[in-house]
Amino acid sequence: MNLAKLKPGEQGKITAIGSIGPMKRRLMDMGVLVGERVRVLKVAPLGDPIEVSVKNYNLSLRKKEAEGISVEVQ
Repeated sequence: MNLAKLKPGEQGKITAIGSIGPMKRRLMDMGVLVGERVRVLKVAPLGDPIEVSVKNYNLSLRKKEAEGISVEVQ
């Protein structure tokens, strides 16, 4: 399952980051790393962007970015 499919309040553990190049590096710099817990806080009315909580801070991701992040639902 990817991060974009989680609903507000659901959480998961990041299992893979499908993005490549500068986008992957940017996500990793923001703390989106394999093994980290992530929780979806809010989803905009049209599904883009998505606000998530990673490592005790909030982060907004575009839907396209979230679709590249694989998670294991917990």
